[in-house]
Amino acid sequence: MAVTEPAPVAAPAVHEGILRRQSLRESAARTYARSLPIVPVRARGMTIEGADGRRYLDCLSGAGTLALGHNHPVVLEAIRKVIDSGAPLHVLDLATPVKDAFTTELFATLPRQFADNARIQFCGPAGTDAVEAAFKLVRAATGRSGLLAFTGAYHGMTAGALAASGGAEDVRVTRLPFPQNYRCPFGIGGERGAEIAARWTENLLDDPKGGAPEPAGMILEPVQGEGGVNPAPDSWMRRMREITETRSVPLIADEVQTGVGRTGAFWAVEHSGIVPDVLVLSKAIGGSLPLAVIVYRSELDTWQPGAHAGTFRGNQLAMAAGTATLAFVRENHLAERAATLGARIVARLQALATDHPTIGDVRGRGLMIGVELVDPEATAPGDSPEPPPAPALAQAVQQECLRRGLIVELGGRHSTVVRLLPPLTLTDEQATAVVDRLADALAAAERLPHRRTTTGSPR
Repeated sequence: MAVTEPAPVAAPAVHEGILRRQSLRESAARTYARSLPIVPVRARGMTIEGADGRRYLDCLSGAGTLALGHNHPVVLEAIRKVIDSGAPLHVLDLATPVKDAFTTELFATLPRQFADNARIQFCGPAGTDAVEAAFKLVRAATGRSGLLAFTGAYHGMTAGALAASGGAEDVRVTRLPFPQNYRCPFGIGGERGAEIAARWTENLLDDPKGGAPEPAGMILEPVQGEGGVNPAPDSWMRRMREITETRSVPLIADEVQTGVGRTGAFWAVEHSGIVPDVLVLSKAIGGSLPLAVIVYRSELDTWQPGAHAGTFRGNQLAMAAGTATLAFVRENHLAERAATLGARIVARLQALATDHPTIGDVRGRGLMIGVELVDPEATAPGDSPEPPPAPALAQAVQQECLRRGLIVELGGRHSTVVRLLPPLTLTDEQATAVVDRLADALAAAERLPHRRTTTGSPR
């Protein structure tokens, strides 16, 4: 079914002028603005209106930050309440009623066996700072310096977080294989591929000639987001917990993007039933405003006062917005809703793949969904059973989606995975519109004379 392109309802002069000034003033490091040349001026729920009057369905959601979509009434009311109360907005790490309410609500959502023996550290307002705090915490607690991380990982943009991410160039972290069904590093996939990945990890840690420094901790994502929306098998998660626990290696779960109901459970570690030693949390916990924390076993709380700090770790508005968001997701069972609606979307996309061989794989968990695009006519390298990735096609699909009023992001090794991160408040009608627009965009992109480029620079 063809989806008509949203027509501009305002003169483009303002829109184009702002974009032009941005390109002249902002750094070459800007990212989203390059592939999404829009100027948002109003937003509500899943809908963004640009300065040119066009409307878009937002399946990026602030890279997963907007669990309730844009400007949700409960979030706005929580922010107004703090502002109208006259409460201080900047308090460093002092105790306040707003912080107390946030901590209480957050702990109420955590697995009970974890929350009953946990401490919380408020970090600088970005998730990458919470990752740095987690590394410092386990190093201080264990007296060791090594770290274990996984291929395809993404943990942030500061130096330590980058070193543990998949694109690291100056590697000082032991890199372990992350299991994948599609493009399995061992060419097997499934439970067998996950088991081999676990055995590789176990053997490396126990090999006195393996070359891995004694680890202070292991960090993993229950679902790799930037790495291409790769869910970790539950059995593999349990093996990682067993391997680390028997060797007294703290396990750090990075739930910056997977938390607050995104994957169909309030916290993604709940799918496997494991209890990590450290949870890294940001994005949705601030209710659209900057906030990042780590929550960890109290036995690890050995660092000295000031061992990790940040001027803006007391963001009162973010804590209030976060409390409202956490409570709304919990009280309205939005995690369960994400599981149901996400499964429905995945099923429709998998059905779409039967008519589109350019869809190599559809995967995800809850409302964290990825569609990997491939070139089915190209020769796969070596004896790989999967067709090579098609980054040019993926870029064309993203632009065709934008023309149809749908905002999506790309991820994966070669930026060939179309990522869907809609808000948890997504309606049935909106879910249908998302799939319809994506399907129409894919069909249009396939007809374009795009370059037959089957590899690209890793993200």
